[in-house]
Amino acid sequence: MTDSYKQIANALTIAGSDSGGGAGIQADLKTFSALGVYGASVITALTAQNTHAVTGVFPVTPEFVLQQLETVFDDIHIDAVKTGMLGGPEMVRTVAEFVRPRQLALVVDPVMISKSGNALLSPDAISVLVDELLPLASLITPNLPEAAAILGCDEPQTLTEMKAIAEQLLKLGPQQVLLKGGHLIGEESPDIFYDGSDFIIFEANRIDTKNTHGTGCTLASAITAFLAKGESAQNAVAKSKQYISAAIKHADNLNVGSGHGPVNHFHALW
Repeated sequence: MTDSYKQIANALTIAGSDSGGGAGIQADLKTFSALGVYGASVITALTAQNTHAVTGVFPVTPEFVLQQLETVFDDIHIDAVKTGMLGGPEMVRTVAEFVRPRQLALVVDPVMISKSGNALLSPDAISVLVDELLPLASLITPNLPEAAAILGCDEPQTLTEMKAIAEQLLKLGPQQVLLKGGHLIGEESPDIFYDGSDFIIFEANRIDTKNTHGTGCTLASAITAFLAKGESAQNAVAKSKQYISAAIKHADNLNVGSGHGPVNHFHALW
């Protein structure tokens, strides 16, 4: 081993598989690799989907998810964990019970609805997510519809309303909140980072492309990768915003499907 040797961090994604390759486990592992982190995975569901629709979902049993978790952790040191599609209440509870006794950087992306409109988290799982998983999170990354579903309120329509929602989300127990504003109307797409003391606004111009499938998964897994590498949450979010913006900007270089295609995870390499 030389002085210049630098150990590569390990990150784990707990999420559903996307057969089209644009979101879920596939997007997470691509993002980890693009950002120089080794990726491991625990699969919670298999989906049949492409750039137009999710045509089928085959859930993995919570028992087998637990077996995957135990097997990975028995052998591999994990520096940060990201959760995505969890599906039902027992799955959420299984993941929360496994994570709770471990000191982990945990990013929770509360995946509820696919871009094509399919429900990916059952309504009865929301309360378990709120009560058992969100309080364990280093950071949560809801978009505006997800935040409204979590809090049982209307979607925020302005930056001021987003700040109020971010404050309410933080009261649920996570250490930090990144509230994504992509569903706001207008040319800007602001995200709000809130840690209990300061609001940091990350602004970005909307990019004219229909190829935005997997943006939420990619952003959350990028943050996880940077946390695994030792970055602070604020720095991890800032660097991840730069990464996802570039991935969207270069999305049209890909030729994947005729619907909502994926972002270009490897834009810096290809």
